[in-house]
Order: sequence, then structure tokens, then C-alpha cells
Amino acid sequence: MDLVPLTTPSREKLRLAFTVNGEPRDLVVESYKTLLEVLREDLGLTGTKHGCELGECGACAVILDGELVLSCLVAAVECPGRSATTVEGLRQGPELHPLQQCFADHGAAQCGYCTPGMLVAAKWLLDRNPRATRGEIAEALSGQICRCTGYLQIFDAVEAAGRTLRGEPAPAPLLPSVHRGSTNGR
Repeated sequence: MDLVPLTTPSREKLRLAFTVNGEPRDLVVESYKTLLEVLREDLGLTGTKHGCELGECGACAVILDGELVLSCLVAAVECPGRSATTVEGLRQGPELHPLQQCFADHGAAQCGYCTPGMLVAAKWLLDRNPRATRGEIAEALSGQICRCTGYLQIFDAVEAAGRTLRGEPAPAPLLPSVHRGSTNGR
């Protein structure tokens, strides 16, 4: 009996010309890839995280044509001619975006895995509503899962960033005090 050689079927390639973080990009990618895979694997923008890959955790959030989307659910074939903003696009030059600075100041990032998605979702909210209430912040971030912070520091950071973006003084972070030495009066 003769063996029949197995051949790997060729996969179609996709020419993807779109804008990422304000820069035009033109590349050829595998047509089966998601936007998440293109961002991370083809463009090296690893701030956007692989999480559940089911659209449930929010770690892969990006802004696509002004809308908050989960990049694990967006096929690359849907992206030609569109504009994407990732966490890397928040910073302009050497300065951190006010959200990034407030996240750092308020201790809103612990392990950091959810932070890029949280930042992008918060930017999307504050771009639309710079006077977002705490309830509106909680609702806007409800698709972002954080297993470390308990969300309070994140909400504080987004509120502070909103004030900063409006040109108002931001409240000081409410971080716990650290006391050295004995606390029993000795």
C-alpha cells in the first residue's frame, strides 16, 4: 500500500491596513486571526492581554472606531480601514495619561493583568462623560474583571482622573498608612 502524503492546506492571508494608536499600519496576517492576536503577535503591542478569549473578562479591551470592544471577539477581517486604540496609545509622548498616573497614585493596579483593559474602558467612559459618577464608573467597568483590588482603588483613580481631565484638583489618594514599630504603646 502506498502512503498518500499529507499536505497542509494553505491558509488565506489578509492584507490589513488600519490605524493603531494614531499610526497607519499595513500588514499581511493570517485571515483567521482576531484583532487581539494581530495586536499582540503581529504588531508587538502586548499591553492588550489574552484573558478568557471568550469575551467575559475584559483584559483585551480596546477602542475601535470610538467604541469599546473586546478584541478577542473581533475578527481581523473586520478591521481594514478602522482605527484602534490600545493601552499603549493612551500615553502621549513622555507623559502618562491622567488615568495612568491616577491608577499609579491610587494603588489601582496590583498584579496588573486587568489594568490595560481597565484603563482603556475608563478612557472610553471619560471621553464620553468626563463628569461620570461613581455609579456610572462602576457600570462602565462592569465588564472588566479584577481579582486583586476589590475595585475601590480603581473607582477612586477613575474619579480622580476625571477631575484632572476637567482641570479640577484631584483628591489625594486614600492609601492606608504604614506605621513602623510597635503599635501597643511600648
